[in-house]
Amino acid sequence: MMFRKMFFFSAEGRRMAQAETSQYLLRDLPNEDLYFHVKSIDNSRLVRLADPEASGECLSTIGAASAAAVLLVTSLIPSVGSIMAGYRLEALKAEEQRLQNQQRTLEVRESSLRSVERLEQLARDRRMGPPKAGQVVHLNTPPRASAGEVASNLPAAKN
Repeated sequence: MMFRKMFFFSAEGRRMAQAETSQYLLRDLPNEDLYFHVKSIDNSRLVRLADPEASGECLSTIGAASAAAVLLVTSLIPSVGSIMAGYRLEALKAEEQRLQNQQRTLEVRESSLRSVERLEQLARDRRMGPPKAGQVVHLNTPPRASAGEVASNLPAAKN
């Protein structure tokens, strides 16, 4: 430790230490030695003069920008509307396809539920059989009734 202190206090030791550290130092930046002084300026006594043309220019600029915005919006509305209609049309097509698939599924299910084999199996499971004599009652229909008409709440026509 003592040797180290003595080494740095000698001139030769300082030169060696500077040579070791100088390779890691950056060179000076350009104009690094300049100093800029910022002077505060007091503008509190200045009075701004009114410019009558400035308000007219401002209003005309606002009017021109508003007119340009209105023209832009009115030119974009039809294209945006057609895009939105296209999205709606595609959604409706997808819904139609889904409903058609659902209808096909329900038709298949209905046909399987109405099949004669299934109905006969259900009748056997519930111990049902053909009707016995006297169990079936035929209703007398009026002579004026057509084949599709069974009952009517209209008064009978007099001949």
